[in-house]
Amino acid sequence: MTFQPITHLRHVDLAVPDFDRQRTFFRDTWGLTEVADDKGLAFFAAEGSPEQYVVRVRRDQQKRMDLVAFGAGSTADVDRLATELIAAGVQLVREPGLMDTPGGGYGLRFFDPDGRVVEVSADVATRAHRRIEEREAVPVRLSHCVVNSQQPELLRDFYARHLGFRLTDTLYSTHMGDLMYFMRCSRLHHSFAIARGPHVSLHHVSFEMRGVEEYMRGTGRALRAGTRLTWGPGRHLAGDNTFSYFHDPHGNTVEYTTELTVLDEDLWHPGRHDVDDPIVQDQWGTADPMSESVAKEQFNDPDVLFTAPPV
Repeated sequence: MTFQPITHLRHVDLAVPDFDRQRTFFRDTWGLTEVADDKGLAFFAAEGSPEQYVVRVRRDQQKRMDLVAFGAGSTADVDRLATELIAAGVQLVREPGLMDTPGGGYGLRFFDPDGRVVEVSADVATRAHRRIEEREAVPVRLSHCVVNSQQPELLRDFYARHLGFRLTDTLYSTHMGDLMYFMRCSRLHHSFAIARGPHVSLHHVSFEMRGVEEYMRGTGRALRAGTRLTWGPGRHLAGDNTFSYFHDPHGNTVEYTTELTVLDEDLWHPGRHDVDDPIVQDQWGTADPMSESVAKEQFNDPDVLFTAPPV
């Protein structure tokens, strides 16, 4: 059996020039809780999640996705992952060791084939969290992260080979080939996905709401605050989850979603879904049809890749 060290998605870290504006957006509009700040770093938790934080924001002159972080089952899994990565010639950013981020823990960082920084950690202390109440429109947890890549097949195979991700479904076009690979590390339909894009960048970060009522209320709050809605509300076929895509103050796409499919892994077989079928993109038919202009909204700005290890 393939080594499967990853248990879940922990957090996504962003660098932004307008630090204060981004903090205000995540706290006051998006419904996250700021739990810590430290000299140009701000950490945001989701009230329903045991994770110490689900988003980190860092002040920088350059906008970029700093890293994506996943949880591992044990410190032994972290060590074994490091050994296998080194043997495969993967460049480590930080060797396994104790972590100094909120919650501590034991982890490592490395570069994926796109030059993106990936963190894997175990034994991170959990945060006191609570049940999200009916009609309370704040995120329960981080749902998934999607990245853009010019070499999505290579990236798909890397995450499957080294991190044990499994392919759940594929979006394709008869004219453009495969467009997105949905990858899972648990019974959830996807925690990570890879989109074919013109450059390396963040495609979107998705936040799980309590239910459809709370999802719609959150969508309405963001709209009333003047946040730009780029696609939705609607309901995808792959994953069967709802979607409302917005742009944050720096043009990153952030999504409210809910009701992502939980799979029976013993019975699941990866599907292929044609994006030219309108039902694939939106089962409800409430969102604008997928088009080139809609797709471009999620290309984002090219990430400025690190020439030195990130903070």
